[in-house]
Amino acid sequence: MKDLIEYIAKSLVDSPNDVHIRQIEGEQSVILELRVAPDDMGKVIGKQGRVAKAMRTLLKIAAAREGRRVILEIA
Repeated sequence: MKDLIEYIAKSLVDSPNDVHIRQIEGEQSVILELRVAPDDMGKVIGKQGRVAKAMRTLLKIAAAREGRRVILEIA
């Protein structure tokens, strides 16, 4: 799941080397913290948050297949 978000984020931004994802494991859920360059933040969030919502939807589907819960935070 981390690789999926990393691939999507690197495809969207102008500086893919500045994309960093930290995975925090919990008892029942996983938190993925996505960090990008300040100039690329708008590209990752999208108009009215549509890109971010789409990434969260894909992540939710991938997590459901594994029987887990995943939260995506864009910092």
